[in-house]
Amino acid sequence: MDQLTAILASVVGVSLISFVGVVFVGLKENLLRRVVMALVGFASGTLLGGAFFHLLPEAVNEISPPTTIFYFVIFGIVVFFSVEKFLHWRHCHEEECQVHTFAYTNLVGDGIHNFVDGMIIAAAFIAGSDFSLGISTTLAVVFHEIPQEIGDFAVCVYGGFSRRKALTYNFISALTAVLGAVVTYFVVYLRSNYILLIPFAAGGFIYIAATDLMPELHKRSHAVESIVQMVSILLGLGLMAYMTSVLAG
Repeated sequence: MDQLTAILASVVGVSLISFVGVVFVGLKENLLRRVVMALVGFASGTLLGGAFFHLLPEAVNEISPPTTIFYFVIFGIVVFFSVEKFLHWRHCHEEECQVHTFAYTNLVGDGIHNFVDGMIIAAAFIAGSDFSLGISTTLAVVFHEIPQEIGDFAVCVYGGFSRRKALTYNFISALTAVLGAVVTYFVVYLRSNYILLIPFAAGGFIYIAATDLMPELHKRSHAVESIVQMVSILLGLGLMAYMTSVLAG
């Protein structure tokens, strides 16, 4: 499998996760909320694991001086903050909000986020010495996309879309990941510093886990739920650590 084929297969697979909402259509609200919270914890762990076990070690091996890595991690965090701040990419967790307007805004913002995901996946495949970095990065994206796409589906339905339209529009928004991957693939060959996308992507992963996902976990403080959250985070970290050893071997 050549590099471009692997990239396209990965981002198309990630885009198809947008249909995961159909699995939860029949669940009761309370059960769905518990499942989503567990997935959010798991996604937090995989994102942090992807950043610290895969992306940053790869950057250390490829980038000199090491201080450059920290600059681009911070740059990634600032860029992701800017995207969310100025393009209003956030989920509506409050009881009262402008749901109809937000349903459309959420789709646009999520499309931008998926575009960046596509860039991250393409950069990982290109920068890695083999497919291991690309595969592990794709897995990290997959595990954080699952709870996000469930939330996106719920927002669209709550905002007035039919379930079919919610799935369709969510999938269209997810396809921007393919565009992001293709743009990155062809642009990097025009510049020699594509390896700097790796710490940038790590900054993005850290930002999403620390500011988007983990704060949601704090909204559920029951003892049992807190234990489930912690176990979910550790499982996510453990999976990425295991993937490091397997792919490296």
